[in-house]
Amino acid sequence: MTPITDSKTLADLCERLARADFVTVDTEFVRDTTYWPRLCLVQLAGPDDAAIVDPLAEGIDLAPLLRLLNDEPVVKVFHAARQDLEIFFHMTGKVPSPVFDTQVAAMVCGFGDQVSYEKLANSLAGARIDKGARYADWQRRPLTDRQLEYALSDVTHLRKAYRKLERKLERNGRADWLNEEMAVLTDPETYDLAPERAWLRLKTRSRDRRYLTVLRALATWREEEAQRRDLPRNRVLRDEQLFDIAQRAPQSVKELAHTRGLNEDFARGRMGKGILGAIEGALALPQDQWPSLPKDEAQVDAPGPITDLLKMLLKVKCDTEGVAPKLVANSQEIERLAAGENEESPLLHGWRYDVFGRDAEALMAGRLAIAARNGKAVALPLDGGD
Repeated sequence: MTPITDSKTLADLCERLARADFVTVDTEFVRDTTYWPRLCLVQLAGPDDAAIVDPLAEGIDLAPLLRLLNDEPVVKVFHAARQDLEIFFHMTGKVPSPVFDTQVAAMVCGFGDQVSYEKLANSLAGARIDKGARYADWQRRPLTDRQLEYALSDVTHLRKAYRKLERKLERNGRADWLNEEMAVLTDPETYDLAPERAWLRLKTRSRDRRYLTVLRALATWREEEAQRRDLPRNRVLRDEQLFDIAQRAPQSVKELAHTRGLNEDFARGRMGKGILGAIEGALALPQDQWPSLPKDEAQVDAPGPITDLLKMLLKVKCDTEGVAPKLVANSQEIERLAAGENEESPLLHGWRYDVFGRDAEALMAGRLAIAARNGKAVALPLDGGD
C-alpha cells in the first residue's frame, strides 16, 4: 500500500471521485506542539476508489483535492467532522460542503451520544478496527504498513456505514434533523479563530464587567501571540493564569510577577510587557465598551427540582424516540428553559420542539407527569393543571 505523493496521480484520483455521489474523507494530523494543525495524511474513498494522500510529499499540489472538497454535487462523508473541517477551512477559507457526519447521523438514529467510529464500523459494517496505530507519529516517514492500513480503514468501512445511515434516515423521516445540524457544522463562523473572539471560548461565569474587559484583552493578546508563534495557547499562558491575571489586573512588573508559574524575568520581558499593555488598554476603555457575558454563558437562576424534572423528561423522550439526548439539549439549555428563558430557546423550535420542547412546556404547565409504568419511566398527560 503506497500513499499518493505526486500531483498527477492525485489529480486523476480527484477527477474520478468528482463523478461519484459521495466520497468518504478522514485526516491524520498533529497539533501537540503547534497552534495550527499540521496535516499529515488525507484518506479518500468513493464507491469504487480508496486512496491515501500524503500532503507532506515534496512538491505535491493539493489544489485538486481542495476543489473536490468544495464540489457541491459530491457529498463529503466524515465521522466526527469538526476538526477535519477546521483544517480545510483554514487552508482555503471555505468549509467543505455538502457534508454528512456519520457520528451526528448515528445520534439522530439512536446509536447513543458521540458514538465512536470503531463502534459504528463494527455495528454497521461488521468491521473490527485495529487501534494499535491510533497514536502513531503521523509526521514520520516512511509510514508503516500498519499505519497505512489503519488510516485507510477510516474511510473504507465508512462507505457502508454511510449508506446504512442514509437509508435509516429515509425510513425514519429524520433527514431534516441531520440537515439542521450540518448547517451549523458547515457554517464558517463555527471555525472563526478571530483573536478578539477568543475570550468567548473560555469557561468563566463571572458577570463582573471589569474582569471580563481585562479577560477579553488578555485572551486576544494570547491568541495573537499563539498564532504568530504557532504555539498551543496554553504554551503561551495557561487558562488558570489568564483568569488569575484578569482577576487581579496587575499594573506593574512586580504585581505581574506574583502570578503563579511566572517570575520577574518573564514579567520584565516581551511577554510581560504584552500582558501589561493589554491590561492597560482594557482599563482605559470607557465603561460603555466593557463587555457582558453572552447570554448563553451567563448563569441562570433555574429552580433545581424543575431542572431535574426536565432532564428526566429529556431522557424519557429520547429513549422513546431513539435519539441521543446530547443532540437534543445540553444542561445549559435545560436550565434556561427551567428558568423561563423561552424566547430564544432552540428547544422550542424545529424538530427539537417536536421531540422534547412541546412536552417540556406541558410538564412545566402541569399538564404532563412522569410516572413509572411496567418498570419504565413514561410521560403521561394529565387531565388538567393549575
